[in-house]
Amino acid sequence: MSAPEPLPETLAVFPLTGVLLLPDTVLPLHVFEPRYRHLIQDALEAGGVFGMIQPLVPRQDNRPPPDADPDRPALYTVGCAGRIEQHERTADGRYLLLLRGLARFRVIEELPPRRGYRRVRADYSAFGDLQPPPEFLLHRRELLAALEAFSRAHGQEIASAQVDALEDLDLLHAMAVSLPFHPTEKQALLEAPALAEREALLIELLRMGARTKDEDDTEHNVN
Repeated sequence: MSAPEPLPETLAVFPLTGVLLLPDTVLPLHVFEPRYRHLIQDALEAGGVFGMIQPLVPRQDNRPPPDADPDRPALYTVGCAGRIEQHERTADGRYLLLLRGLARFRVIEELPPRRGYRRVRADYSAFGDLQPPPEFLLHRRELLAALEAFSRAHGQEIASAQVDALEDLDLLHAMAVSLPFHPTEKQALLEAPALAEREALLIELLRMGARTKDEDDTEHNVN
């Protein structure tokens, strides 16, 4: 078996609020803005790797504050690199693609943009994602109890068969990626140094989300 290709030190990045990519998770993307179409074109010609990263100030419309450079909002210093696993280009030039997470990176410095998209010098050494994942035993009962309370508080149903079918690591990452946490909470899940810390944080976020929703509903009913 050949060794995997090293990840690029100069990494194109796609800033997107509220989106979490973790190693070995898959993120569907619909790319339509011209500068990010350029990013995908260039990435496909050079191994298919680029990075997902969040703007530092989360906004629902993904735009920077009024006093910031509209094309260069401040970014978090940690993101996740991924490789394009599937892609389709539509007749009008948009891309539909699946990006598989490879490794988290820390931004060393931002580099001059290329064809409108942003680039950074990336360091992958801080997180150990390029090594085989360590053995990990999920506290499954505790996590699922927290998920049940969160889902009940938010009026959602759990797809039990799908949950039961997932291995421990897949379940942990599926929940971290898909649940409707605030962008700062998603960033905290991304930056968790170890899997046990990510699990502990995820359980706490679920419990907090359930309590907050219950308190909001109680206050609304009293008023």
